[in-house]
Parts: sequence; structure tokens; C-alpha cells
Amino acid sequence: MLVKPVSCVWIVQIHVDSICNQVKAMVQQKSRGTGVKYMLAGGSMVAALGLFVDPSNLLTKIQAAPEVCQEIVQSQTSLSRETLSRLIAIPERSQKNQVRQVVGQPYCRLKSLKVRAGVTAQREVYPMEFDPGTWLIMLYEGEEYAGYDFSFRH
Repeated sequence: MLVKPVSCVWIVQIHVDSICNQVKAMVQQKSRGTGVKYMLAGGSMVAALGLFVDPSNLLTKIQAAPEVCQEIVQSQTSLSRETLSRLIAIPERSQKNQVRQVVGQPYCRLKSLKVRAGVTAQREVYPMEFDPGTWLIMLYEGEEYAGYDFSFRH
């Protein structure tokens, strides 16, 4: 029997192509599975780390340190709601004396701050009459009223 070499090459070529296609399919399938495996492993590691980290502990480190009185001025001072409403009506950059006529002497003074370059700000505390744990903190730059803030941590 006489076999033509062309047909043999053709049969071998088909067989090699078939094997190549099978190998390509296995590689593609394996690489897809590997990516999913890595994603699952990475997600599991993040979840495991989440069990050991306490997010509330992280937040307390970010918060500012509590205000501590440097000097007690008038231990019996507190602000009523009426006084607070009159204070809010005073515009910023008013004279310190004008503000003091409304609020009186502070409970205490806090440590001075550098709010911006070259300006030191003094802070004075007034506890709220209706909630002594809440402080109104007045900010003065020199003899000018620069604003206020509330502190709820006392």
C-alpha cells in the first residue's frame, strides 16, 4: 500500500494542532482558577486581620487630646441658654471687652494655640448651665474675639 507523504503530514499536523489546543485550554483554565484562588486567599487574609483590629481604638487615637484647664479663673461660672443666644449674636472680630460684658469671667483658661502663622490665640472655657459636661470654648486673638467652639467631653 502506497501512502502519500502529504496525507501523513496532514494527519500529524491535525494531531499536533489538537494537542496544542488542549494545552492552551488547560493553561487558560488553570490561569483563571489561579486568579480566583489568589483573590480568595487575599480576601481571607484581610478578613482575618479585621478580627484582630479594633476600629474604635483607632478612632480614639485620631481624636484630639482633651482640653485641660491651665488656670481656674472663676469656679462658679456657667452660661445659661439666654446668655448663649446673646453671645451668638456678637460678630467675630468684636472687642474682647464687648464679649466679656455678655459672658462675664471664664471658668478657666486653656493652653494658648498658634492658629495661624504668627498669631497666638487664647482660649477661655464656659461650662453650660444646663449641661456642665459641655464647654463653650471662646477664642481670642489679642483683644479680638475670634470665635467659639463646643467641647462635649467633660
